[in-house]
Amino acid sequence: MAAPLSTYRLQLRKEFGFDDAARVVPYLKALGVTHVYTSPFFTARPGSTHGYDVVDHRVLNPEFGGEQGFARLSAALKEAGLGLILDFVPNHMAVGSGNAWWMDVLEWGPKSPRAAAFDISWELLPYRPGGGVLLPVLGKPYGEALTAGEIVLRYDAAMGSFSVWYFGQRFPINPHRYADIIRTVVAAAQAADQPAGRVLLALADAHARPGQPSYGSAPELKQRLAGNDGAAAIIERGLIAYRADHEAGVSALHRLLERQHYRLADWRLAVSGINYRRFFDINELAGLRVEDPQTFRDMHEFVARLVAADQLQGLRLDHIDGLLDPAQYTRRLQQLIRGIRDGNRRPFYVVVEKILADGETMPAFPGVAGTTGYEWLNTISRLLVDPAGRDRLDALWREIAPAQADFATVLESAKLRVLDTIMASEFSVLVQLLTRIAAGHFSTRDYSADRLREALRLYVLEFPLYRTYVTAAGASAHDHAIIERTIAAARRRWQGLDSDIFNFLGDALTLDLIAKGLPYSRPRVRNFALKMQQFTGPMAAKSLEDTALYRYHALLGLNEVGGDPTLPALSVQDFHERMAARSRQSPNGLTATATHDTKRGEDARTRILALSECPEPWAALVAEWRRQNAGFITKHNGKRSPSPGHEYMLYQALIGAWPPGAVDRDFIQRIEDYAIKAAREGKLETSWLNPDEAYENGLREFVRAVLDRERNRAFLASFEAFARRMALLGALNSLTQLVLKATMPGVPDFYQGTETWDLSLVDPDNRRPVDFAARRAALDVSAAPDWPALARAWTDGRIKLALTHRLLVLRNELPAVFADGAYEPVEVTGPDRAHIVAFCRARGRDRVVVAVGRHFARLTDTGRHWPDRGWQAELNLDSRNRRGLRDALRRDGTECDRLDIARQFAVLPVAVLRNS
Repeated sequence: MAAPLSTYRLQLRKEFGFDDAARVVPYLKALGVTHVYTSPFFTARPGSTHGYDVVDHRVLNPEFGGEQGFARLSAALKEAGLGLILDFVPNHMAVGSGNAWWMDVLEWGPKSPRAAAFDISWELLPYRPGGGVLLPVLGKPYGEALTAGEIVLRYDAAMGSFSVWYFGQRFPINPHRYADIIRTVVAAAQAADQPAGRVLLALADAHARPGQPSYGSAPELKQRLAGNDGAAAIIERGLIAYRADHEAGVSALHRLLERQHYRLADWRLAVSGINYRRFFDINELAGLRVEDPQTFRDMHEFVARLVAADQLQGLRLDHIDGLLDPAQYTRRLQQLIRGIRDGNRRPFYVVVEKILADGETMPAFPGVAGTTGYEWLNTISRLLVDPAGRDRLDALWREIAPAQADFATVLESAKLRVLDTIMASEFSVLVQLLTRIAAGHFSTRDYSADRLREALRLYVLEFPLYRTYVTAAGASAHDHAIIERTIAAARRRWQGLDSDIFNFLGDALTLDLIAKGLPYSRPRVRNFALKMQQFTGPMAAKSLEDTALYRYHALLGLNEVGGDPTLPALSVQDFHERMAARSRQSPNGLTATATHDTKRGEDARTRILALSECPEPWAALVAEWRRQNAGFITKHNGKRSPSPGHEYMLYQALIGAWPPGAVDRDFIQRIEDYAIKAAREGKLETSWLNPDEAYENGLREFVRAVLDRERNRAFLASFEAFARRMALLGALNSLTQLVLKATMPGVPDFYQGTETWDLSLVDPDNRRPVDFAARRAALDVSAAPDWPALARAWTDGRIKLALTHRLLVLRNELPAVFADGAYEPVEVTGPDRAHIVAFCRARGRDRVVVAVGRHFARLTDTGRHWPDRGWQAELNLDSRNRRGLRDALRRDGTECDRLDIARQFAVLPVAVLRNS
């Protein structure tokens, strides 16, 4: 597998397209990365800021510069010798008039050739004998929108087609209804005796039979309508028959809509009635059935073309757990690419966005190098946390927000909220599928829908992971065990006499209903079991990452994607064991410390983690700040704004994001926006579905007041003094984090702009434009770094840029060491040994020895100064590893048998040595 040595993520958008990326390539080459890794670049919804709302996988995004712009980017990458990795979206597409596949499905329903592409439960839309899809797009109840004239039937004279419009959204009319429409409008226009009217009526008569026109003949009908001189004027006059300004028009339009393969509905119905799989809870993103062979071929047509032209060297697969069978998908993907690479049988480089719980092993996806690296982000964070201080912070959180103190309770409450609201539609679909299966055999038909719903609900509440990977062939022993444990936990909570219902549920989830030879419908059982797996992933993400982590604020730095804020800190030995295992199992997966989805910038996170190193002063200051800011708290209907939990969250967020210079209006606005988003995600005092305007206004006013220097001088003086100390500790942590990412097993991934200090908040804040020109200028100056000078000016971020550059240069000089080298822990002796993480990467005769510090508070007088020469620790190296070691960062080191940490860490809190 041709794995990259390092990757750099670029976020493409209309304002930063292919040509802009091409202009950045020389800087990235100079920085030392080997591969550019871009956000999705196929055609997305107009104005998309992220690219995940793809409408056509077969066309490059014209807003980025289209094929010509991409050709220029590809040429720039080739000239620089850099590879390209694409973030590809196989799970979903954006729906709407820009998506030709979706519009075809709305027009023709299950008979559309593209119907197999979308994961729609057609039969679950009531009162649609031929099946239909619920479209919750209306801003008010359907009846109100209809009678208000907001839903309008229109005719496109150029295309010869009819569509219903709701403001800017178009919904095609099934051509089977064209004959009725034509007769109605000709009569309303009193044009039956006109030449164009007679032609129209003749067309209607020719297509009046049921099922006419066919899918194949419909284009001819539309062409004849468009080519009929005078028809457009008649149709436009006659459309008054469908207008809402008279009762008959409302009735006629309603009857027409009732005969479509979709139902327009109030947006609120998405909570309970939507019958197509979405990406999480986003109505505008519809799930794809990439397991359908034709859909797979069409979606990957352009990817294959880019690979064949050697314009693409890797793929990052978005939301792999959303697919019906991820292993089948990655196998097909590698087979497709192998077939166009002239006999090259090496697996194409592929990583997957897969969240692994602590201790969970990577599923066996064929041809996948590893994940995008969230588990390693959390590993590094837990290594940096001081366990003793962490306990004190947990106690402080229990004092401040006792109702949210127990994370298990917080998480279950979040799951219940998500089940009852944003994921209720998907859950209802599963319940209906399970009920239909139960009704298929006399032994289970008495399990009512209500009881099955409750049993399935308990199963979801107890399910511990993102998903299992049962296939049509059945469950592996590993997945069987997970399902059995979850069933047992759910059964213990069951209140009722019919606990045998869990035997049925477990057998359905594992496909044992089929294996036991019972006469259940095999397609239905498989459909339920596999769809259930597609549900648990989004369920976990929305309840854990997007709800519980916004309610539980004991230490915000641990509230990250794929993280668990209750897991203990890692010891050095724990870290070594994980790295040794990774070097054997997934050495080519990515190591991320920041992505477009992380909850905060990587350096903001390390600042917050440093609070665990000084919990007592932090607790005392928080008490002082709460007293100082009590006057800015507002109450409305007895509700405090902000809540105690949100107030504490804001103090931590401010520690992470606090700028090195003065607080300006832009910073205050960023914090306001973050506060509102965090509160809505938590879904306690306010939410996206039901915003509490009074609470949110109080939250905004609180942020403005506490950051107003004229109104709150004493607080700001106190806060800034402490924030400066945390900034130093965070910076030291960050340099440790950077060295670990660049030297531990795995491929270091750099999110755009994070080569200098990254103090951003959650998206969209972390997607702000990056000043690449300033970084290039700073890199040119830092090519031969003066580390003492950079350390004195550490707040400007050049020290991180210079260290990033030196580490990437080292990886490029010793590629085999970092791509395939062994990982060997290095013994540390002395009183401060617990503060040092040291290891050796070795391949053949080449050696790289790494030592990094952690828990810096005691050694810096709680963040008051650096460097500090008080370290008392040494690295003990055997004769093989110590021979000829020289400083890889400064290039002026001398050979040594033992390494004195006080000397090595005199300027930087890290040491990287090489023997060649």
